[in-house]
Amino acid sequence: MLSKQYGRIFVISAPSGTGKTTIGRKLGELIPEIQLIVSYTTKKPRSEEKEGINYHFITETRFKEMIENGEFAEWAKVYGNYYGTPKNEILKGLGKNRKVLLTIDTQGGRSIAEKFPEAVLIGILPPSLKEQERRIRNRSALSEEEICRRMSAAKEERKTLLNEYNFRLINKNLESTIKKIAGIITKGSKY
Repeated sequence: MLSKQYGRIFVISAPSGTGKTTIGRKLGELIPEIQLIVSYTTKKPRSEEKEGINYHFITETRFKEMIENGEFAEWAKVYGNYYGTPKNEILKGLGKNRKVLLTIDTQGGRSIAEKFPEAVLIGILPPSLKEQERRIRNRSALSEEEICRRMSAAKEERKTLLNEYNFRLINKNLESTIKKIAGIITKGSKY
Protein backbone atom coordinates (compact mmCIF):
# COMPACT_ATOMS: atom_id res chain seq x y z
CA MET A 1 0.00 0.00 0.00
CA LEU A 2 1.25 3.46 -0.88
CA SER A 3 1.45 6.28 1.63
CA LYS A 4 -0.86 9.31 1.46
CA GLN A 5 1.79 11.47 -0.23
CA TYR A 6 1.19 9.60 -3.47
CA GLY A 7 -1.60 10.00 -6.00
CA ARG A 8 -4.61 7.77 -6.22
CA ILE A 9 -5.79 5.16 -8.68
CA PHE A 10 -9.29 5.32 -10.13
CA VAL A 11 -10.57 2.37 -12.14
CA ILE A 12 -13.52 2.67 -14.49
CA SER A 13 -14.97 -0.66 -15.58
CA ALA A 14 -18.04 -1.44 -17.61
CA PRO A 15 -19.46 -4.23 -19.73
CA SER A 16 -18.88 -3.97 -23.47
CA GLY A 17 -20.96 -1.22 -25.10
CA THR A 18 -21.42 0.89 -21.98
CA GLY A 19 -19.11 3.80 -22.82
CA LYS A 20 -16.11 3.42 -20.49
CA THR A 21 -13.55 4.43 -23.12
CA THR A 22 -15.49 7.58 -24.09
CA ILE A 23 -15.99 8.45 -20.41
CA GLY A 24 -12.29 7.98 -19.65
CA ARG A 25 -11.24 10.17 -22.58
CA LYS A 26 -13.70 12.95 -21.62
CA LEU A 27 -12.51 12.86 -17.98
CA GLY A 28 -8.93 13.22 -19.21
CA GLU A 29 -9.96 16.38 -21.08
CA LEU A 30 -12.01 17.73 -18.18
CA ILE A 31 -9.64 17.14 -15.24
CA PRO A 32 -6.07 18.35 -15.90
CA GLU A 33 -4.50 16.42 -13.01
CA ILE A 34 -5.66 13.05 -14.37
CA GLN A 35 -3.13 10.75 -15.95
CA LEU A 36 -5.04 8.46 -18.28
CA ILE A 37 -3.21 5.13 -18.62
CA VAL A 38 -3.36 3.62 -22.11
CA SER A 39 -3.58 -0.19 -22.11
CA TYR A 40 -1.70 -2.53 -24.42
CA THR A 41 -3.59 -4.99 -26.61
CA THR A 42 -3.06 -7.58 -29.31
CA LYS A 43 -6.43 -6.87 -30.94
CA LYS A 44 -6.63 -5.23 -34.34
CA PRO A 45 -7.64 -1.56 -34.14
CA ARG A 46 -11.12 -0.53 -35.25
CA SER A 47 -11.18 2.17 -37.91
CA GLU A 48 -11.80 4.92 -35.33
CA GLU A 49 -9.13 3.74 -32.87
CA LYS A 50 -5.74 5.43 -32.75
CA GLU A 51 -2.37 4.10 -31.55
CA GLY A 52 -1.37 5.55 -28.19
CA ILE A 53 -4.78 7.12 -27.63
CA ASN A 54 -7.19 4.17 -27.46
CA TYR A 55 -4.57 1.44 -26.98
CA HIS A 56 -0.98 0.54 -27.70
CA PHE A 57 -1.46 -2.10 -30.42
CA ILE A 58 1.26 -4.77 -30.29
CA THR A 59 1.86 -8.33 -31.44
CA GLU A 60 1.07 -11.33 -29.28
CA THR A 61 4.80 -12.17 -29.21
CA ARG A 62 5.65 -8.71 -27.84
CA PHE A 63 2.78 -8.92 -25.32
CA LYS A 64 4.06 -12.24 -23.99
CA GLU A 65 7.57 -10.75 -23.66
CA MET A 66 6.08 -7.93 -21.58
CA ILE A 67 4.33 -10.50 -19.35
CA GLU A 68 7.63 -12.34 -18.86
CA ASN A 69 9.37 -9.06 -17.99
CA GLY A 70 6.72 -8.18 -15.38
CA GLU A 71 5.72 -5.01 -17.22
CA PHE A 72 1.98 -5.25 -16.52
CA ALA A 73 0.13 -4.34 -13.32
CA GLU A 74 -2.59 -6.62 -14.65
CA TRP A 75 -3.30 -8.48 -17.87
CA ALA A 76 -5.87 -10.88 -19.26
CA LYS A 77 -6.98 -12.60 -22.41
CA VAL A 78 -10.45 -11.32 -23.28
CA TYR A 79 -12.49 -12.19 -26.39
CA GLY A 80 -9.43 -13.93 -27.85
CA ASN A 81 -7.08 -10.94 -27.45
CA TYR A 82 -4.63 -9.92 -24.75
CA TYR A 83 -5.06 -6.68 -22.79
CA GLY A 84 -2.66 -5.29 -20.19
CA THR A 85 -2.09 -2.21 -18.05
CA PRO A 86 1.51 -0.94 -17.93
CA LYS A 87 2.78 -1.00 -14.35
CA ASN A 88 5.49 1.64 -14.83
CA GLU A 89 2.97 4.23 -16.07
CA ILE A 90 0.81 3.73 -12.98
CA LEU A 91 3.80 4.04 -10.64
CA LYS A 92 5.09 7.15 -12.44
CA GLY A 93 1.70 8.84 -12.12
CA LEU A 94 1.37 7.93 -8.45
CA GLY A 95 4.92 9.12 -7.76
CA LYS A 96 4.02 12.52 -9.27
CA ASN A 97 0.94 12.68 -7.00
CA ARG A 98 -1.37 12.38 -10.02
CA LYS A 99 -4.85 10.94 -10.18
CA VAL A 100 -4.27 7.84 -12.28
CA LEU A 101 -7.25 6.68 -14.34
CA LEU A 102 -7.58 3.18 -15.76
CA THR A 103 -10.42 2.14 -18.07
CA ILE A 104 -10.30 -1.65 -17.87
CA ASP A 105 -12.62 -4.63 -17.53
CA THR A 106 -13.79 -6.00 -14.18
CA GLN A 107 -11.19 -8.77 -14.19
CA GLY A 108 -8.50 -6.09 -14.47
CA GLY A 109 -10.23 -3.95 -11.85
CA ARG A 110 -10.19 -6.84 -9.41
CA SER A 111 -6.46 -7.40 -10.05
CA ILE A 112 -5.67 -3.70 -9.54
CA ALA A 113 -7.65 -3.67 -6.27
CA GLU A 114 -5.60 -6.63 -5.00
CA LYS A 115 -2.29 -4.90 -5.79
CA PHE A 116 -3.41 -1.37 -4.86
CA PRO A 117 -6.05 -1.66 -2.11
CA GLU A 118 -6.46 2.13 -2.00
CA ALA A 119 -7.75 2.15 -5.61
CA VAL A 120 -11.26 3.51 -6.11
CA LEU A 121 -13.37 1.24 -8.33
CA ILE A 122 -16.13 2.89 -10.37
CA GLY A 123 -18.54 0.67 -12.28
CA ILE A 124 -20.62 1.89 -15.20
CA LEU A 125 -23.78 0.02 -16.15
CA PRO A 126 -25.86 0.41 -19.32
CA PRO A 127 -29.36 1.90 -19.03
CA SER A 128 -30.75 -1.49 -20.10
CA LEU A 129 -29.65 -4.76 -21.61
CA LYS A 130 -31.52 -3.86 -24.80
CA GLU A 131 -29.59 -0.59 -25.12
CA GLN A 132 -26.32 -2.35 -24.40
CA GLU A 133 -26.99 -4.89 -27.16
CA ARG A 134 -27.90 -2.06 -29.56
CA ARG A 135 -24.58 -0.32 -28.84
CA ILE A 136 -22.61 -3.53 -29.32
CA ARG A 137 -24.40 -4.22 -32.62
CA ASN A 138 -23.53 -0.72 -33.84
CA ARG A 139 -19.83 -1.44 -33.47
CA SER A 140 -17.84 -2.29 -36.54
CA ALA A 141 -18.34 -5.78 -37.95
CA LEU A 142 -18.90 -7.99 -34.91
CA SER A 143 -20.25 -11.43 -35.72
CA GLU A 144 -23.46 -12.69 -34.13
CA GLU A 145 -21.35 -15.15 -32.15
CA GLU A 146 -19.16 -12.30 -30.84
CA ILE A 147 -22.23 -10.24 -29.88
CA CYS A 148 -23.67 -13.20 -27.94
CA ARG A 149 -20.33 -13.80 -26.23
CA ARG A 150 -20.09 -10.14 -25.16
CA MET A 151 -23.66 -10.09 -23.84
CA SER A 152 -23.01 -13.27 -21.86
CA ALA A 153 -19.78 -11.87 -20.39
CA ALA A 154 -21.63 -8.66 -19.51
CA LYS A 155 -23.87 -10.61 -17.10
CA GLU A 156 -20.84 -11.72 -15.08
CA GLU A 157 -19.30 -8.25 -15.23
CA ARG A 158 -22.50 -6.71 -13.84
CA LYS A 159 -22.34 -9.09 -10.85
CA THR A 160 -18.75 -8.02 -10.15
CA LEU A 161 -19.61 -4.31 -10.48
CA LEU A 162 -22.56 -4.66 -8.11
CA ASN A 163 -20.70 -6.72 -5.50
CA GLU A 164 -17.11 -5.42 -5.53
CA TYR A 165 -17.01 -1.84 -6.80
CA ASN A 166 -17.04 1.28 -4.59
CA PHE A 167 -19.37 3.19 -6.92
CA ARG A 168 -21.92 2.07 -9.52
CA LEU A 169 -23.48 4.44 -12.02
CA ILE A 170 -25.99 3.84 -14.79
CA ASN A 171 -24.92 5.59 -17.98
CA LYS A 172 -28.29 6.95 -19.10
CA ASN A 173 -26.86 10.33 -20.03
CA LEU A 174 -23.18 10.60 -20.92
CA GLU A 175 -22.65 14.17 -19.69
CA SER A 176 -24.37 13.49 -16.37
CA THR A 177 -22.35 10.29 -15.85
CA ILE A 178 -19.10 12.13 -16.59
CA LYS A 179 -20.04 14.91 -14.15
CA LYS A 180 -20.75 12.37 -11.37
CA ILE A 181 -17.47 10.54 -11.93
CA ALA A 182 -15.57 13.85 -12.06
CA GLY A 183 -17.07 14.62 -8.64
CA ILE A 184 -15.87 11.30 -7.27
CA ILE A 185 -12.37 11.91 -8.61
CA THR A 186 -11.95 15.60 -7.74
CA LYS A 187 -13.94 15.90 -4.52
CA GLY A 188 -13.52 12.43 -3.10
CA SER A 189 -17.29 12.03 -2.95
CA LYS A 190 -18.26 9.42 -0.34
CA TYR A 191 -14.87 7.78 0.22
